[in-house]
Amino acid sequence: ADSGKLVYTLRGHEGPVQSAAFSPNGKSAVTLSDDLTAKIWQVESGQCLYTLHGHVRNLLSAIFSPDGQFVLTASADRTAKMWCADSGECLRTLEGHGGQIWSAVCS
Repeated sequence: ADSGKLVYTLRGHEGPVQSAAFSPNGKSAVTLSDDLTAKIWQVESGQCLYTLHGHVRNLLSAIFSPDGQFVLTASADRTAKMWCADSGECLRTLEGHGGQIWSAVCS
């Protein structure tokens, strides 16, 4: 970051990337795209570790939990999903919102 030089271009989404966030330890990143997926990346290598499938409308937000163990995604499909950051497995789908979920926040 000190040099301002491009380190990696993360390629793999089939649509525009709308957002990105780093894990608390800076070793991973999550991106979300109009292709209805989120991806977890290894920052050091630029390798895609997991592609998170399951939302049926655009993803609007994604964030790591404070301990870096989980990723929370929020979608226009009126669901939020909690994913294991170490396996890419969907652990829980949170339903019941009356409209799209604009932001994911973890505490």
